[in-house]
Amino acid sequence: MALDNTDHPVNSLGFARPPAETRVVVAMSGGVDSSVVAAMLAEEGYDVVGVTLQLYDHGAALAKKGACCAGRDIHDARRVAEEMGFPHYVLDYESVFKDAVIDEFADSYLAGATPVPCIRCNEKVKFKDLLETARDLDADCMATGHYIQRRDGAAGPELHRAADANRDQSYFLFSTTPEQLAYLRFPLGHLESKDATRALAARYGLGVADKPDSQDICFVPDGDYARVIEKLRPGAAEPGEIVDMAGTVLGRHDGVIHYTIGQRRGLGIGGLSEPLYVVKLDPDSRRVIVGPKEALSTRHVPVAEVNWLGDAPFESRDAWHVSVKVRSTRPPREAVVRPDGPTGAVVELLNPEEGVAPGQACVFYETGTSRVLGGGWITRRA
Repeated sequence: MALDNTDHPVNSLGFARPPAETRVVVAMSGGVDSSVVAAMLAEEGYDVVGVTLQLYDHGAALAKKGACCAGRDIHDARRVAEEMGFPHYVLDYESVFKDAVIDEFADSYLAGATPVPCIRCNEKVKFKDLLETARDLDADCMATGHYIQRRDGAAGPELHRAADANRDQSYFLFSTTPEQLAYLRFPLGHLESKDATRALAARYGLGVADKPDSQDICFVPDGDYARVIEKLRPGAAEPGEIVDMAGTVLGRHDGVIHYTIGQRRGLGIGGLSEPLYVVKLDPDSRRVIVGPKEALSTRHVPVAEVNWLGDAPFESRDAWHVSVKVRSTRPPREAVVRPDGPTGAVVELLNPEEGVAPGQACVFYETGTSRVLGGGWITRRA
């Protein structure tokens, strides 16, 4: 691509050259968000290239409206590209997706964790392999339909929460590295509502303007995680005991993979004086441990694989006073992050949280601002 011309004003993607001389690869899922991004940039005159990833065998999901990446979505992405007049490619990433996302999802569940495959997909597929493909296509940057903001800071690009708190996807993008952030663009992060996105889709005349949002993990279109695990790992659902915290057997179960930390319903151990919750999963002994609600509370959360986006090095302080989210649906809470290595830490919550589960992400935010400081993966407590 052409070199930046310092005499030319900076365009909306941050390059000092005309949009027509700026190539941008748009990751298109076939949904309304990424379609609007592609249409918006094409209308502004950018050299747009649309790319859609075929991530899994979507035959079982073809008729499922709420699942992403299925055959219908590929068709919808291609149609948007035709309508707006830019090239569109479908790339077969099934083997990469299986190795990097689906297999880890299955193994994590079998280990008693509660994984978040959408984060791993962003980390290991979309912002890694697809980003490299964008570079191979000689693109200046890659744009996505994620609801998150990228801002230029004193020390380089910063990651910030979306303007619309209800649509914010920062929890799922905490592992974005500084190098990736320098190349990525998120044109929807400043919008105040999803209605604004749909209004843009209607203005561009896109057929996906009223398309429903995806709700499920794309390779689990019906939300039945256990059935997917059993298909991937035959024999995984071995029966075992449901016990209380003292080890007293209260009942039987059909497989640890059917349970998650904090679960109350469907335990099949009625007739007790107080409600019980799943407080721990022990796949080695095939035991589901239950206890009272207060047993779910914790203040100390070990995390690993920390991705740090702060200006100063992570280990330059003994403690970072931040806000954290331990679930995507929960608001940030005050905490202290104490590094215990370059990619490990113990997070101390100032107020206990319930249902903190291994395999979930713990995302760090700068207190009092919208800035994302990174995060890590919650590991099993000793």
